[in-house]
Amino acid sequence: MSVLKVSGFEIHKAYLSTEAQNDLLNDLRDVVRIAPFTAPVTPGGKPMSVKMTAAGPYGWVTDHEGYRYSPTHPLGSPWPEMPQSVLDIWRDVTSLAQTPECCLINYYGEGARMGLHRDKDEASFEWPVVSVSLGDDGLFRMGGRARGDATQSIWLNSGDVVVMGGAARLAYHGVDRIRFGSSSLLAKGGRINLTMRVVSI
Repeated sequence: MSVLKVSGFEIHKAYLSTEAQNDLLNDLRDVVRIAPFTAPVTPGGKPMSVKMTAAGPYGWVTDHEGYRYSPTHPLGSPWPEMPQSVLDIWRDVTSLAQTPECCLINYYGEGARMGLHRDKDEASFEWPVVSVSLGDDGLFRMGGRARGDATQSIWLNSGDVVVMGGAARLAYHGVDRIRFGSSSLLAKGGRINLTMRVVSI
């Protein structure tokens, strides 16, 4: 494992072993059985190319009412508990006693992407956001606090973890594309990205 620092983004390359990735994936399958992936749309009605679900007290949702955190899945049930494997990653890379309240789970299929955005729906920005990559490689783009700032890109591989805190907490970032089929972790291909956030404090 190595740690890269790019404009405040702390990138832990090869953080998870193959065994740990498979164990985490099994935990996520338990989450998805309770809270199935949904196909989100923006407040303007535009379908997003990723599919989403979540674990923890809150999930992040988007629909015609706007972007927000919700204590319930779009189908109405509470979100499942956050797996201990997810909490262990958070504690190890942040060394914080405070635990995340949302683990957003995005699935990127072939052709999916995530435009440049900032995570800014939380009550406070003092806590980092922790991102975990599983499956196919994703081209991660990192910018600054203004949308027009210069950007840098790096390929994130399965098992990589990114900590976005400090100067990177409100920086623009996104996933321009994935290399579909570049990993054998997911039987049908694709990329899963977890982002852990402190929501209400």
